[in-house]
Amino acid sequence: MENKCRTCRKFGEKLFLKGERCNSPKCGVVRRAYGPGSHGAARKSKKSEYGLQLQAKQMAKMEYGLRERQFSLTFDKAAHSEEATGDAMLKLLETRLDNVIYRLGWASSRIQARQLVNHGHIKVNDKVVDIPSYQVKVKDSLEPANTELIQNTSVEKAQIPAWLKVKALKAEIVSLPTREEIETPIDEQLVVEFYSR
Repeated sequence: MENKCRTCRKFGEKLFLKGERCNSPKCGVVRRAYGPGSHGAARKSKKSEYGLQLQAKQMAKMEYGLRERQFSLTFDKAAHSEEATGDAMLKLLETRLDNVIYRLGWASSRIQARQLVNHGHIKVNDKVVDIPSYQVKVKDSLEPANTELIQNTSVEKAQIPAWLKVKALKAEIVSLPTREEIETPIDEQLVVEFYSR
């Protein structure tokens, strides 16, 4: 996998792929606010409409840590839902178990959250779930199987969204997230346009 700081610099946005480092002065986007590579600072090419759509799709894929097939399957599922495709896609991405663990502050990055889930350290409704793509539902309760693995520093700094409720390392899904509650630099309309070509 390509260097994570390089990925953020390529998109010109913090995607928080490196956890705590992204909030420090060592962040690649802060230190070098231009594209990666030897000509990154000089390259200011204007992107075509297709280029902007592709970049939005790649950015969403990278931010949530999905491969191409996983992402396109998520989009297909959103396209067949009754609500707006872009909103449905973001809702599906946000309610993945690995993303919820990250949003709760139980991990400093989505990659770390995915590892916690893969290794069986998260319980959903008192059952261990080891599938990062598991879709949480309203009234699901989450808790760590081993509380020692949850980093206290991440929990203290976490800005927990309104659709999640936490009390002493036990969380509950209060509602499904709305577009206003999802903090992401992704332009979902460009992603929809990319797949609608």
